Amino acid sequence: MPRLRQSRSALPRGFGMLMAACAIFAGVDAAAQTPVPAYANPLQPQPDGDPKKPERFQKFKRPAPNASGAPTTFAPPASGAGQTGFDSTNAKKKKAAKSKSNARTGAPSATVVPPTPASVSPYQRPQLPPAAVTAMAAGVPGAPPVALGPNQTVPKKRKPKPKDQLDPYDPLGIHAGAFYLYPAIDLTGGYDSNPDRSRIATGSMLYSVAPELRVRSDWSRHELKADLRGSYTWYKDDSTPSLNRPYTDAKITGRVDVTKNTRIDLGSRLQISTDNPGSPNLSAGLSKLPVYTTFGGDGGVSHRFNRLELGIKGSAERTVWQDASLIDGTTASTNDRNYNQYGGTLRAGYDLSPGVMPFVEAGADTRVHDLQTDFSGYRRDSKGLTGKAGSTFELSRHLTGEIAAGYLRRDYEDSRLEGLHGAIADASLIWTASALTTVKLTAKSTVAESTQAGISGVFYRDAGLQIDHALRRWLIGTVKAGFGLDDYVGSQREDRRYSAGAGLTYKLNRAVQIKGEFRQEWLRSNVTGNDYTASIFLVGLRFQY
Repeated sequence: MPRLRQSRSALPRGFGMLMAACAIFAGVDAAAQTPVPAYANPLQPQPDGDPKKPERFQKFKRPAPNASGAPTTFAPPASGAGQTGFDSTNAKKKKAAKSKSNARTGAPSATVVPPTPASVSPYQRPQLPPAAVTAMAAGVPGAPPVALGPNQTVPKKRKPKPKDQLDPYDPLGIHAGAFYLYPAIDLTGGYDSNPDRSRIATGSMLYSVAPELRVRSDWSRHELKADLRGSYTWYKDDSTPSLNRPYTDAKITGRVDVTKNTRIDLGSRLQISTDNPGSPNLSAGLSKLPVYTTFGGDGGVSHRFNRLELGIKGSAERTVWQDASLIDGTTASTNDRNYNQYGGTLRAGYDLSPGVMPFVEAGADTRVHDLQTDFSGYRRDSKGLTGKAGSTFELSRHLTGEIAAGYLRRDYEDSRLEGLHGAIADASLIWTASALTTVKLTAKSTVAESTQAGISGVFYRDAGLQIDHALRRWLIGTVKAGFGLDDYVGSQREDRRYSAGAGLTYKLNRAVQIKGEFRQEWLRSNVTGNDYTASIFLVGLRFQY
């Protein structure tokens, strides 16, 4: 044993240092021959041998996460889709908001992350300190940003389009500034078996041109609407008086939203028409039907007190008759039929539930004629009172409109003229029974002036029902029924009017429609010689935009 120790100690002193140096150089040489550094991609096959003349590729071995150096950063799903490319996640794309620092230069702002350190798992997104995120968002040199992919969230369900935008046959209109214009024109031809509505019928062909224009405002506040309709009808026969006549009905309404609970309602109206053929107001010897014009306006203020709504409205209207043209070429004055009407209305409504508002309404008006007495010697100035109660409806757009019932009374200045009074009903309801069927109910009560001696006026009550059903989206069938009661106050005469009809509308596209209609009318009077029956056949084209 002592000899062995001595032999070891007998080795030269530089031998250990020489061995250490050889080991270091061997390690350096081995490191120099390593073909791939530790931070390279471990998924790429590496050559074995001389890199310039590879003989074969070594077998791939999946390295452990901790032994592979820096982990590989995988791109999130759909990160390359951009703003318009295909996105396999079906996530809704959002525009990247610009940061304040890049707002002046216009440089796009993106969410960034730095290279992932080796201590973080490749399946976890690194969390950065706020200072680092701020520095990289500001575009600090030496920190290239890496854009993140979209958030993996369930896309929100888009709201369906409004019902009025789903019909491919509705007109698109013309967008003119802050208004939408909807022009249209109807060209109609047909046959009327009794155009003069007399007991002895004589048929005639008829032609009609009816232009119209609807205007709707496109404002965030306030509102303006206009409905302008007109027509002119020609008859082929040479009956006396001539039955050719115009018709115009123009209305313009507006709403001014003063405050959240206060509004101002304004409106104007123009109507041009003639007496109905067969009317007792027509005098003998006329060469054509006399034309009248009614025009006027109204204005009111409404205010809501929580659920209670109060409103007041005033109106002024004038009716002017054209001089009558006689067969002998002369004219007859009709100035005794001209009058002005002034009125006011008070209304109170209570919002009982969403979409239902019952109301009560009271109104008063007065009619003042241009002449103190008519050509028969009667003073026809009068005053009227109206009271009614009803409700408005807007129930999820399945039932919309208004219906009311009440009582009307009108007293005349001449004591020889009997006072006019009776029940009234007004309605304008639209019920959407289904996606294919719509039901419309209308009712109206009016009092018209009379030219006959001893008759105060004519009390008109009308009601109508119309059902529209879509056999196809482009084929609409219509059924109509109507009833009217004409009470000639001051005499025993009472007329009952009935009507029924059916129509079909074929929609070629948004701009062109083909229409056909058949209508039957009856009048039954308690005075002999006034009954009539008429059949009307109509075919036409409608052009709209």
